[in-house]
Amino acid sequence: MADPASTQTRVLLTGAAGRIGTAFVAEYGDRYRFRLADKPGAVMDAPGPHEVIAFDIADLRAFRAACDGIDVVVHLAADPSPEADFYGSLLNNNILGTFNAFRAAKDAGCLRLIFASSVHAVMGYSPENPVPDGAPVKPMNFYGATKTWGESLAHAFAYSEGLSSIAIRIGAYDAPWIREHPSDDNLSAYISARDLNQLIMRAIETPDVQFAIVHGISNNRIKRLDLAETIRLLGYAPQDDGFALAGL
Repeated sequence: MADPASTQTRVLLTGAAGRIGTAFVAEYGDRYRFRLADKPGAVMDAPGPHEVIAFDIADLRAFRAACDGIDVVVHLAADPSPEADFYGSLLNNNILGTFNAFRAAKDAGCLRLIFASSVHAVMGYSPENPVPDGAPVKPMNFYGATKTWGESLAHAFAYSEGLSSIAIRIGAYDAPWIREHPSDDNLSAYISARDLNQLIMRAIETPDVQFAIVHGISNNRIKRLDLAETIRLLGYAPQDDGFALAGL
């Protein structure tokens, strides 16, 4: 009889010690065979049969080794701060590390890479209307600019090198400060843990997607990003509303 684990999709999850990675593994730990990766010194648990590794994403050789035997890379690792210093952090963590993720995934024969982009890639648009699919990028800080780099890499690797690539523009991820200091701007970009978990799962499993940039927010009453194409392409069905969760 075949080992059931041998038929599971093998997922390298970088940035696995963070809130998004931890929540995703907690919900889908039985669905995939994870290799959980973070920087040296990060504290991670290894529930069930999953593997835990540590490496520097700026090291291409180490990234290639992390991708060995992997089907799908979910690349969450980055400096997430809009105030991050470019030379001190963003250059290695968000520029070089992101390139290495795509390069290593392609070289290792992975089938798809899912890149954690951000709503910050399009924060230059007026909040009065949802940012439509296909709108040109408009970052307002260097962090957002690094996310546009990742989206561009996704396109280049998808069409020049044949690596299926999906970028998710993640909104305001279930942060306590959203409920403590609610505002239309914050809540319109809100995404709950269960909605983002579902969206990542759909990005892993939806077949025949060569390249896409999808929008990662919940079904908020007012939406910072338009969800029509994300719903159509991936079958995303968000359950939560940031305004309702904030009691508004």
